[in-house]
Amino acid sequence: MTHRSLAAALAALATVCAAPAALAAIPAYVTAAVADPARPEADRKRDANRKPAEMLVFAGVKPGDKVADLATGAPAGGYFAKLFSAAVGPKGAVYAFEPAEFVQFYKNGVSANASHPDPKRPNLTFLTGPVNNFAAPEKLDLVWTSQNYHDLHDGFSRPADLAKVNKAVFAALKPGGTYVVLDHVAAAGSGLRDTDTLHRIDPAVVRKEVEAAGFKFVGESQVLRNPKDPRTANVYDASIKGRTDQFIYKFRKPG
Repeated sequence: MTHRSLAAALAALATVCAAPAALAAIPAYVTAAVADPARPEADRKRDANRKPAEMLVFAGVKPGDKVADLATGAPAGGYFAKLFSAAVGPKGAVYAFEPAEFVQFYKNGVSANASHPDPKRPNLTFLTGPVNNFAAPEKLDLVWTSQNYHDLHDGFSRPADLAKVNKAVFAALKPGGTYVVLDHVAAAGSGLRDTDTLHRIDPAVVRKEVEAAGFKFVGESQVLRNPKDPRTANVYDASIKGRTDQFIYKFRKPG
């Protein structure tokens, strides 16, 4: 190996490893967001498995940021949207975006588009619409999506098209903005085989699709990896629920 190729390899390794190393320091505003007394007790019970402080640090969210939680997971803003709301503070904004393709699964409906459904979190705005047309009222510093990327490949999400979704995310971000994808790991080389059956996706597929939209890969976090997960069970199976092997990829919009 030449000196030049060795240097390139070491630089690439540093890019992938730098983000997890940075998780040693938890800023006070992140600690306060996790400890926010306004958080529902049901959310707090999930913290041990979801590692919210480490997730917010890896995402790089900070006070004043404009953030979107794509596929927020609740009719008025889900687990991470609430955390982001506390972390960005009154000068920041959080957009809890629920794809219209998912609304059918909420028996009691969802909050009105562009509404502020949570009086405890006035900086949180609920949005809904076709996921291919994802957008926010202002340019964003961060788009976050967790445990739902794989769903957008499935029949019930049609006409969702990940090429269009990722391009929409790219357009919604400021230059230099960050896109974080967290999801359940499928077996290496399985592609999209398990998205509808096991609710898992091959991380290599995600990286290829997101980079195709113009993003640059920044690194990944190992915090939610679980080598004991055989990756053969449905993520809702009692044998693995809450403890699946999960990848967290960070991408950046150039600029």
